Amino acid sequence: MDKVAVVILNWNGKKMLEHYLSSVLTCSADEAVVYVADNASTDDSVAYLRSAFPEVRLILLDRNWGFAEGYNKALRQVEAEYFILLNSDVEVTPHWLTPLVDFMDHHQEAAACQPKLLSDTDRSAFEYAGAAGGFIDRLGYPFCRGRIFDVVEKDQGQYDATCEVMWATGACLMVRASDYFRYGGLDARFFAHNEEIDLCWRFRLMGRKVFCVTDSKVYHLGGGTLPKGNPRKTFLNFRNNLTMLYKNLPEKELHRVMVERWFLDYLAALQTLLLNRNWGDCKAIFQARRAFRKWLPDFKADRERIQRERLVERVPQRMSLSLLWQYYARRRRSFTELPDSE
Repeated sequence: MDKVAVVILNWNGKKMLEHYLSSVLTCSADEAVVYVADNASTDDSVAYLRSAFPEVRLILLDRNWGFAEGYNKALRQVEAEYFILLNSDVEVTPHWLTPLVDFMDHHQEAAACQPKLLSDTDRSAFEYAGAAGGFIDRLGYPFCRGRIFDVVEKDQGQYDATCEVMWATGACLMVRASDYFRYGGLDARFFAHNEEIDLCWRFRLMGRKVFCVTDSKVYHLGGGTLPKGNPRKTFLNFRNNLTMLYKNLPEKELHRVMVERWFLDYLAALQTLLLNRNWGDCKAIFQARRAFRKWLPDFKADRERIQRERLVERVPQRMSLSLLWQYYARRRRSFTELPDSE
């Protein structure tokens, strides 16, 4: 069994592989085995990999299973102590793996971790998808050290301390293989978006921990598959976030949070239409709410099992504040300004 397996999920991402894969091989070959799992691409990705990078181990999936199930199917074919789920649009840096492996080796309570994520287009700034580790507020809105909603901070060393977090980004997620399979892996029904937050929440409820190890850093392009502002992305984010809340919230909070989210989601839809003139995203939010109601019964057994087996009532990194209130009413736009971050 290998110590570390870096697994890149690809779907029609030949251009990303051409640009980024060489850094992964150059900076990882001594410490990890590199895999590319292909979701039935039609853009000659596989032929390119076989020609240009014969040392990469290929996993060929029979169709596009999405991010979540694509990884589930791929990782069942990999034998390693640690998996690293790595987006195809990430440039890694020399010795990026060493701090991650050392940390996991010496912290058996950790199920997963991530490096510091910086932007490939502005290398002085954090990257939206994960920055320096993720949190959620009491209503399930995700944010990071270094990114609150659309406000992304410059990296000035303010988050250089390794930190326990609520969730680690799926753009570069190191996970202990035993924990990944013990707690069910990514929820395949999500297809894409919020699935890593859901997985990390399940880790946390079972007493496991998640960290951002800032001695390691990578550069992420972001938006390679579904760019920001795409209605499909909006749909998946809203539907999956609601589903994640339903699965993981304690019983005493579920009704209240769902009522508040009903109001706020429809308010967001109207704001998107009236202020931004974006009918596509407005429609996507309505469709997401409808889809959530329709498939809710499919998750009843999941919720019952999680609530029955949970070992932790409250995860501290799920902050008790309202991020919307802090951002819009209190005008707090950075993680350090939030009251619960102190």
